[in-house]
Amino acid sequence: MNEEARDTVNFGEALVTPEEKTRRVGGVFTSVARSYDVMNDLMSGGMHRLWKDRFVARVKPRPSEAILDMAGGTGDIAFRMAAKGAKVTVSDINADMLAVGMEHAEKRRIDGLVWQRENAETLSFADASFDAYTIAFGIRNVTDVPAALREAHRVLRFGGRFFCLEFSTTEWPGFGQVYDKYGDALIPKIGKLVAKDEDSYRYLVESIRRFPKMSEFERMIAAAGFTQTRVEPILGGLVAIHSGWKI
Repeated sequence: MNEEARDTVNFGEALVTPEEKTRRVGGVFTSVARSYDVMNDLMSGGMHRLWKDRFVARVKPRPSEAILDMAGGTGDIAFRMAAKGAKVTVSDINADMLAVGMEHAEKRRIDGLVWQRENAETLSFADASFDAYTIAFGIRNVTDVPAALREAHRVLRFGGRFFCLEFSTTEWPGFGQVYDKYGDALIPKIGKLVAKDEDSYRYLVESIRRFPKMSEFERMIAAAGFTQTRVEPILGGLVAIHSGWKI
């Protein structure tokens, strides 16, 4: 492998420097922040709401426990956990996504959330600060995923739990090919029509395709120090809930 290849990462199908990927991903989410929730409904046929309900049910947020919701963006996961009485810190690297989330919280009169801009790879929180760490549809956009997983482990208390909801690769015969065609042909076009941004949604489709398969990502979670790792496929693995414990 040459020096240039070692110093580049994937931004969708393109190879760029790590710094450039971070910058470009920031640009994607600044562009789509205002239309993010509407696009999620259109792209998933509303199923993302059911996936998030199932995800939070697995997290089992408890009253007064401290939870870090990383890449929490518009607040979808945080609002669900706060309703269970958890003390949630919503963090995201993108200030525009956080701004939309804070507006949503104000409209819904949801108080008590902490909103804080953070890079998942270099969190500012002290060791052992949280009882649980959640990240939904955000880990694939992180430049250095192993670093983010190590940070998740670091900020969790002993006995803390890690939960990640992310797109993966479905194992249902034929379904993956159908979804790939849908992603290539329709999602960027919907992005152009609704969000006025075809390129950002083409990147999001490509980022899903390049994300590690379920078994590989589970190994990455274990390598970060988590034990009792588990994968729960949804739609054959099109979406998966990953979990692990800091023990």
